[in-house]
Amino acid sequence: MRGSLDAAYAALSICSPNPRVGCVIADSSGRTLGHGHTQKAGGPHAEIMALRDAAKNDHSGLGATAYVTLEPCSHHGRTGPCCDALIAAGIKKVVASIADPNPLVSGQGFERLRAAGIEVVVGPGAAESRELNIGFFSRMIRKTPWVRMKIAASVDGTTALANGQSQWITSRPARADGHAWRARSCAVLTGIGTVLQDNPGLDVRLVETPRQPHRIIVDSLLQTPLDANIFKAAGQVWIYTATNDASKQAALQARGAVVTCLPDARGKVDLAAMMLDLGRREINELHVEAGNKLNGSLVREGLVDEFLIYMAPKLLGPGQGMAVFGPLQNLADALPLRFLSADMVGVDLRLLARVEGRDQF
Repeated sequence: MRGSLDAAYAALSICSPNPRVGCVIADSSGRTLGHGHTQKAGGPHAEIMALRDAAKNDHSGLGATAYVTLEPCSHHGRTGPCCDALIAAGIKKVVASIADPNPLVSGQGFERLRAAGIEVVVGPGAAESRELNIGFFSRMIRKTPWVRMKIAASVDGTTALANGQSQWITSRPARADGHAWRARSCAVLTGIGTVLQDNPGLDVRLVETPRQPHRIIVDSLLQTPLDANIFKAAGQVWIYTATNDASKQAALQARGAVVTCLPDARGKVDLAAMMLDLGRREINELHVEAGNKLNGSLVREGLVDEFLIYMAPKLLGPGQGMAVFGPLQNLADALPLRFLSADMVGVDLRLLARVEGRDQF
């Protein structure tokens, strides 16, 4: 199973919106016959890749054990059922980390395997497999993406000077690491304020990636410039707005943007409705790189699951903070976090902190 989990990590930025799955085919002595991981959407799943790898090595699956990090699928989606492939190969036993949360599978894969006389064991590696696919589990169970907010700040929590200058607070290694987190996400989200102030591309440039995530702008009044850098990279641009200005929508759509109007009662974008819409559009992990106002709105509405914070070893004094919300009247009202990791990236400190209870679904 360790080998299967390692294989699943190789699919980290490849297979969206499918889950990251690894598979190892082993004989009765534990010798690996073949291994593989899920390919890009529409391509083979991990089990198929492992069976093909075994066949290249002149091994069949007859009498072998398949170690797979997620329940083999039992339905016809973009590909055929992996259950059928394992049965046809003569697999004797399947060891799976965890059941697939997709209601189209959800235990049916295990049932089909058992009905074919295959022994099924569930559990080894479950926690790690779920964590690797927390966005997929979120979308299947909560119907919304897993929302990770990335912030670059000084030790005193300043993300930009009072005049708006923010490039660059952290070092190049930290920025490259941030691009790796972009690459694993399905989409990168920002606000119109950041687009107008920094004109970011929001694409993945500092690390290699087989695909570019979608880029999303929260733009209530449709102020996105038609020559913005965000249109220049590969991949789709989605704009959420609160205005039905037909001429502005047409101009942005002519630039290739997908414009969706989701107003709330205050004339702003309904952020909760946006998250549900992103879930329907098969976004598993949403990577937020926005200014303190949009950050604050997302925090205030309880839509952030975890924070990816890069802290530079410097003090910047008064300026823009991480997120504008509150002010709170009681310490008990603070947003409770749980630190998952603290690592040095170049000269900067990377903190990964999760909102307490957000992963309990």
